Amino acid sequence: MHLTPREHERLLLAAGADLARRRLARGALLGAPEAVALVCDEICELAWDGLSHEEVVARARELIEPGQLVDGVPAAVPALQVEALFPHGSVLVHVDAPFGPPPTDGPGAVRAAAGDVELAPGRERATAVLRNTGHLPIWVSSHVPLDQLNPALHIHGPEGRYRLDVPAGTAVRVDAGAEREVAVVRIGGTA
Repeated sequence: MHLTPREHERLLLAAGADLARRRLARGALLGAPEAVALVCDEICELAWDGLSHEEVVARARELIEPGQLVDGVPAAVPALQVEALFPHGSVLVHVDAPFGPPPTDGPGAVRAAAGDVELAPGRERATAVLRNTGHLPIWVSSHVPLDQLNPALHIHGPEGRYRLDVPAGTAVRVDAGAEREVAVVRIGGTA
């Protein structure tokens, strides 16, 4: 039997959901993979039955009680998405906090220190000018060395290995034909 990738994924979800249902039936707790499979399977079935998108999302949040999960699942799964087939067509269903909000101080919690935190303390800092000679905007992410950027982005700045001096996970956009002055910080280490 030949299956499309979508059919294969749907059957895999159904198998994971079946495992979750068997574990729940015998009183066992669910881990993240089987809990996600169960909720996604139910979303697909509710959509197939013709429920509205809003009702599907609302019911998805009520499928599993917190006491049915191993510690840390709400923190490990802050959201889930599955493409479901409604009578009017396929829709990407996004469910925030499908297992409730994570405990404030539970597994995976992040505790921020009081006060300001200096990024890359003691590293040499400078400014650089990024000029986009291309036809599309270019995003420069936080930890990409300046000497490894898109060749359409011309850099005028200090010699040596530098990156943007911005928090991890952030980026700077340089529009097509534009120049942008940015703060940079020397890259540490020997790699």
